[in-house]
This record gives sequence, structure tokens and C-alpha cells, in this order.
Amino acid sequence: MFTVIFGRSGCPYCVRAKELAEKLKHERNDFDYNYVDIQAEGITKADLAKKAGKPVETVPQIFID
Repeated sequence: MFTVIFGRSGCPYCVRAKELAEKLKHERNDFDYNYVDIQAEGITKADLAKKAGKPVETVPQIFID
């Protein structure tokens, strides 16, 4: 299972999502993830909304497989 987490620095929910993903990565051999900092990458809410197929107001946005 591959997961992509879109978050931003300073977001406590994003930090927690990343921590949980890291824990799962070490506990399971069928799990991996990529964390994308939307501010550092210049990704907007509109960009995330296109990817999600619905309006996006908050982070983290987590996409599985």
C-alpha cells in the first residue's frame, strides 16, 4: 500500500499523520508513504481539489494507493 500525505509545516495534524505513517512503515513491510509539503512545493488548494475531485479546505489530505 502506498500513501501520499499532502500537508504543510506548522500543522499539528500533518505532523501526526506523518508520524503515524512512519510508524506503519516500520511495522509493516507492505506500507510506504510520501509526504509532500504543499507550501514548499507551491501546491495550492485548487491543485489539491483537482487531485481529490472535490473542494479542499484543510490539510492533511491523504491519498491511499
